[in-house]
Amino acid sequence: MKPLVIVVIGGGAAGFFGAIAAAQANPKAQVTLLEASRHPLNKVLISGGGRCNVTHACFEPSGLVQNYPRGGKALLGAFTRFQAKDTVAWFANRGVPLKTEADGRMFPITDSSETIANCLMKTAKTAGVDLRTGEAVASINAVGDRFKIALKSGENLECDRLLLATGSNPVGYRLAKDLGHTVEPPVPSLFTFNIRDENFRELAGVSVESARLSLTVPDKPAIEQLGPILITHWGLSGPAVLKLSAWAARALHSNNYKATLHINWLPHLKADAVRQQILAVKDEWGKRAMSLHRGVDLPHRLWRYIISRIGIAPEMRWAELPSKKLNLLVQELTRGQFLIDGKGVFKEEFVTCGGVNLKEINFKTMESKLVPGLYFAGEILDIDGITGGFNFQSAWTTGYLAGQAIASIIE
Repeated sequence: MKPLVIVVIGGGAAGFFGAIAAAQANPKAQVTLLEASRHPLNKVLISGGGRCNVTHACFEPSGLVQNYPRGGKALLGAFTRFQAKDTVAWFANRGVPLKTEADGRMFPITDSSETIANCLMKTAKTAGVDLRTGEAVASINAVGDRFKIALKSGENLECDRLLLATGSNPVGYRLAKDLGHTVEPPVPSLFTFNIRDENFRELAGVSVESARLSLTVPDKPAIEQLGPILITHWGLSGPAVLKLSAWAARALHSNNYKATLHINWLPHLKADAVRQQILAVKDEWGKRAMSLHRGVDLPHRLWRYIISRIGIAPEMRWAELPSKKLNLLVQELTRGQFLIDGKGVFKEEFVTCGGVNLKEINFKTMESKLVPGLYFAGEILDIDGITGGFNFQSAWTTGYLAGQAIASIIE
């Protein structure tokens, strides 16, 4: 019997995990991993500020899927077969223990992404994976029950099984389309917000531990997010903003990244409680200047910006605060309005929403429902997670399941 010939296209997290899983599941199989660049695992190396946020300490599939704006439903079953705790065990068994940080993100204890990349490279080599870098694919044709792969170098390959794990790469999407698959148009996810308010942007560096954001795009339902935010020299960033950008990715793209954002700077208090707190400060500290004595627990620079935004002069004393201005102050603190005009780049992650339509994939095996022997894993699929290790987890899971299935013996 001839050995099973497997080709994996894409030398990123999903491609490596799939190739390794296939080679380990079927040691007699011939597994070739093709990477177009000269540097495999580049995204692994630069992610997490060079530390690699491998996964997230969320070990219940039902909870894990809540972190995927697109693809969560499809991943639920997949996570029952390989989830975050399996990822932790996989790396630990290969001498790479992970640690959990306060926010749940998990990193190698070395704090170096090279540890993860080296582990994958070493494991692939030990498993017998033939890694070929600088091998760009020109075209793929399904002929009978085999695949013919034309490389840009002019070389032609054939295989029994094929795994596409090309990430959010236009070439990968084209190859998927050529093989008959539908590709949801890719648009950016995980980005920061541009806010054209010069006075606001002068607060760059100010952060708030917890704010509630509500984003409204015309003709779309409002989307909310709670968490830390950071004011930057172009607008807003921070975990809550990045999560909001992921959930609103398509709506924002459709409106050219213009939207209305409301910020509740004091999400732990109801508006009436904020009003009572302001009134109490007014009574107790009436002789103090409002700009110097804050009425709420916010950074001083932010407080001064908020009162100036509603026309309160820096020298106004608390006792002089009129009722109309008090109402405006409560509104500004609990529902301040900002106009988003464009997006920035979040360099820690490079994530798009869009990709191969999930209805065309069997998530038990990651095999195409349209083309037998064709499998998909990673970001080429229309799956994306919020920041925090979730995108890598979907890559590990789909890569592992595809590798296990792709290596099964042909009868």
